[in-house]
Amino acid sequence: MIEKRVFEELGERLSEAARNSPAHDLEKNLRALLAAFFDRFDVVVREDFDVQRKLLDRAQAKLAALEARVAEFEAKR
Repeated sequence: MIEKRVFEELGERLSEAARNSPAHDLEKNLRALLAAFFDRFDVVVREDFDVQRKLLDRAQAKLAALEARVAEFEAKR
């Protein structure tokens, strides 16, 4: 039981030291820098890309169906 408490206390102290260290600020600054870099190059996250791809696929399917209907109407005239 004592060993577990010692490890928990050590973990808490290490977490606190990491939160208060310059490394935490460095990580925040690096994330902000990377976000700005990717925004400038119009990079999107994969989830957004997949959503847009599905929307495009649906729109193309609807367009193909409408084109087929128009062709069918024109053939009847």
